[in-house]
Order: sequence, then structure tokens, then C-alpha cells
Amino acid sequence: ASKDGKPVGAEQTEEQKQQQQQQQQQQQSQPPGVDPKFNDTAAINSVGSPLNANDVVTSGTSASVLAIDPSALEFVPIPSLQGSGSSSSLLNGLPAPELETDTDTGSSANGDVRSPPVVEAPPPETPAFVKMFRGSANYIANHRGTTAVYHIPGDLLEWDGISDLIDDIALTWLLGMRLVIVCGCRHQIDARLDHRHIDPIRHSSIRVTDSDTLRIVKEEAGYVRFEIERQLARSLRVVKSAHEDEFSGNVVSGNFYSAQPFGVIDGVDYMYTGFPRRVEVEKIRQVHQANDIVLLTALGVSPSGEIFNVNSESLAATAAGSLGASKIVYFTVRGMAFRNKDTSKIIQNLRVTDARNLLQHHRVKIHAKGFASVDDTGMDDTEANPEANDFLQSPAMVETLLKTGWSVSALDRGVKRAHILAPANGALLQELYTRDGSGTLISRDLYEGIRPANVNDVSGIYDLVDPLVKAGTLVPRPRDVMERDIRSYYVYTRDNLIVACGQLKRFEGGFAEIGCLVVSRDYRSQGRGDAILGYLERLCLQCGATKVFVLSTQTMEWFVERGFTEVNVNQLPPSRRAVYNYNRKSKIYMKHIDGDRDLDAQELWWNR
Repeated sequence: ASKDGKPVGAEQTEEQKQQQQQQQQQQQSQPPGVDPKFNDTAAINSVGSPLNANDVVTSGTSASVLAIDPSALEFVPIPSLQGSGSSSSLLNGLPAPELETDTDTGSSANGDVRSPPVVEAPPPETPAFVKMFRGSANYIANHRGTTAVYHIPGDLLEWDGISDLIDDIALTWLLGMRLVIVCGCRHQIDARLDHRHIDPIRHSSIRVTDSDTLRIVKEEAGYVRFEIERQLARSLRVVKSAHEDEFSGNVVSGNFYSAQPFGVIDGVDYMYTGFPRRVEVEKIRQVHQANDIVLLTALGVSPSGEIFNVNSESLAATAAGSLGASKIVYFTVRGMAFRNKDTSKIIQNLRVTDARNLLQHHRVKIHAKGFASVDDTGMDDTEANPEANDFLQSPAMVETLLKTGWSVSALDRGVKRAHILAPANGALLQELYTRDGSGTLISRDLYEGIRPANVNDVSGIYDLVDPLVKAGTLVPRPRDVMERDIRSYYVYTRDNLIVACGQLKRFEGGFAEIGCLVVSRDYRSQGRGDAILGYLERLCLQCGATKVFVLSTQTMEWFVERGFTEVNVNQLPPSRRAVYNYNRKSKIYMKHIDGDRDLDAQELWWNR
């Protein structure tokens, strides 16, 4: 027993119990199969080994372990640079050194037999990526430094491909475009109202925004804004490089426009529903000078401090017009295109006059206060108007026509081109940087004022052409001959004054000749010549003539700059070759037109 009278065995038993409890706690904290006495540091230090000198293949001439031993390199031919089954290369067109030979025996002076001539291999096929990149170069150069407005509907934020779309938008920024992004939130607002079992109040397709709805608009506009900012921040940072100051962009949003209320229309108070009043153009341009992207939402602030719910499509059109944007792009939720019923051909480009006729046909109106409406009077009569019922039953058709209407609104404000685009993977890049495109292009009518000539125009055409005839630039055209051929002439008029003219004749085999292309001296360098040339080329395409040629003795370079290449007289159609004037020796230039997209690409250059 101990001095205090307690048995020693009892004390040892108590200590053992404490040790057992500690061991149990340690075992519970360790993963299964791990010894609780395991020492991490000791175990790590006891495994592995440093690299041996023999394990690393080094160069005998360099101390660096990463150097390549030059004796270990060998030369091998690149298959794409070699002809199949031949030792010739890309340089086989150069003459090889030859020994003097005996022309009778075919042997060389030193007795060696001359080797047979080397057959040149066909040139290697250009890789698809190289073709694509070369074909995109003109578009990249043309779009660089221009302003574009993108409209993104709120529905697309729930689409799986939204990140790819934002990446493509960021890529257009990287290629030099100045961007304004307008994001809508109609889908999110309707979902919130439906979740609360609140029926939205609309009059003439316009939402009445009361105070409760405005609270929802603020919340959803904020969500959409920050979601797009988050996606853009990720995409813009991808392009960071050593030149961080030049290629590092930010997304800037704020009060870049002011709004005003709809007010009371036909006895209906639209409360906090408004429309754009003024766009702060200089502030946006300052942001662009800093290489940043501007982001606008559907919330506009009035000078008095009130906030209004603005139609985002109208905001995009107004902003694009105020900024003098080169293009506006409306992304759709439900992809749909236009197709010609007679030819089953997809229509990829519309003139603004054609777009207006389309809207009028379907009774779609875009109003000055920034809202769209559809006159559905009589549309419920499916027997009298079967197409109308299909129109009302198809949200995709309604969406496409409304986007067309907003595009026309933007063009009326001065925007040069509008694109309606389904945001499939890569569709934006294909639309902007390739000839074929992927959506619907709507452009201003660049050929307004051009019409077929009539007998009353003979004097005007003669006065325009005569100075060039006297200078020897054009062949003589007497008045009586001009009057006889007046149906082949086209004139460009301004205030009933003929400022340019051109002549178009068709030939066999899909050929057409453009001649007598003259612009008044007072109207040169204003795109008039390009406009009438483009108009005549489009006429050629419509009548099936895809090979267009011109004859010239003075203005050859002008046509070469517009895609014509010089050919010989044998390439003219037989009937035209038979009357070719060999004494005048006019040079012949020809151009092949594959489709409307070729001509659309041309317009990018002379109508920037």
C-alpha cells in the first residue's frame, strides 16, 4: 500500500484506463487501416530518392539539363511539302544544275547517263483552317474599330450555351470591335410574377409597371446584369497576356441613358413603364477609349430621379442609332429563318424596304415610344386568313418579326446593318467573319435612287457620257443608238438629276457585260459608282448571269480593286468576241459572282 493508504495496483489501473481512452480517441480520428503511431514527417522523409545524373539525358556541349543534343537530331521530309513518290519539293519549279550533254546520245560529258526529267507534283491542298482564316481577314480588318450593339434576351441566361456565346462576344472585342451589350429580363420578370400568381397587366402589348412590379424589375435586372458581368469577366480574362494594359478589358455599367414615362395613353396610366430619352454618347465613347465594354439594362433613370422599366429591344435600337453603330445584333431565343416559297431558298439578306413590306404584310408596327404591336383584327378568322392563325400560334414567328421590326427601327436611326441571329455555337463569329454567315442580315437600301432608264433620260445620259467620249475614255454613243438601247441603261438620280449611269447587256452562257459606267464629276468619291456597280451586279445574279465582264482602256485599276481580274479575248462569249474591236485593244476584266453574300461582303468596304 502507498503512504496514503491506497493500493498501488489501483493507481496503475486508473492510468491504464486513461491511456486506453486516449488511444481509442486517436484511433477514431485516423482513417481506417492507419496506425495511430504513424509519424507523417518521418514517413515522407523515408521514401523517394533524388534524380541521378544518369537519369537525365543532357547535351555534351551545354550545362543545361533542358538542352537538346544536336547530334541527336536528324532531318526528315515533311509529307505536305513533298510530292507523292517523288523527291521533288516546293522548290522543284527552280531549274536544277545540269551537266553538259551529248544531244545525240543523251549522255553527259563525263560519261554519266542523264537522269529522266522530274515530274512536278501537284501543289498540296490548303488546310481548312488556313482557308478560313485567310477568308476572314477582310472581315476582321473591316470590323476593327467599329461600334456594335448586342441585344441578349434574358431567356438565354438559362441556356446551356450561354458561356460559349459570351466567349464569342469577348472574341469580337479582342478583334477590335467596340461593344455595347443590352440585356433584357422579360423572361425573369414573367417567371417571378407567375410564381407569385400575379397576372401581368398589359395594354397594346405594353406592360403596365406598378410599384410592386417595379421592385421585381429592379431585382431581376440586377441579377441579369451581374450574371452577364460574371460571364464576361471570365471571358475577358482569358485573353490576358504580357500586354495586360492593352488586352485587359472591363465591363462597365451605369446611367448611360435617361428614360421618361409613357404617361397616360387612351386612359391607361402606365406608371413606371418608360422609354429611352437620351443616350450619353460621350460617356460611352470614353469607356470605349479605355478598351472596356458597356453593359446596359432595362432600368432607365429620369433626370428627376425616377426609375422606369424600358423595353430592352427599343433601348438597343436607340443606343445603336445614337452611337452611329456599324451594326446591331439581335439574338433570338427560338431560331427561325425566312425561306422563299417558290424556290425553297433561304433568304439571308433583306433590304430595309423588303423588311418594311414584310412587317406591313403581317401587321406588325414599331411605335416611336419604343414598343411593338400586332394588329390582330380579323386574324381569328382562320377561313379567310389561314396564315394569320399560324402566325398567332407560333411564338418563333412572332419573335422573328418583332426582331425584324426593331432592326428596321435601328436602321431608320442611322445604323448600317442589323443581324437577327440564333445563338448556336459559333454562330456570331460565322455571321460576322465569314462570307456565308449564319443569320439574317437587314441593311439600308444603298441603291435608293437607282432605276431603269427611259427615253426621257437620253439627254441626261448623253450629257453625262459625252465628255468622256471626247476624251477617248468611252466609245462614241450617238443619241439615236442610245435611244434604241435605252432599256439596257440604268440611272442614279438625285432630286431628278442624273448623277450616274451604267449599261447592262446579257450574253449566252451566263455572261453579262457592264459598260458606260459614269459618275458625274460633282458626285465622285461618294460611293455612287460602287452603288450602281453593285446594283448591276445584283441584277446579273437575279437573271442567272454569274460571269460579269467589262472592257476598259483607262479605268482598269478601279475594276481590279473591286474583284475583277484580267482575261484574254478568248474568254468572252462567242457573240461578244465576234464584235471585239482589235484596233482599240480594250483590256478585258471578268468577275465571278457566287451569290448575294459575295456582294454583301463588297458593300462592307464601300459603305463603312
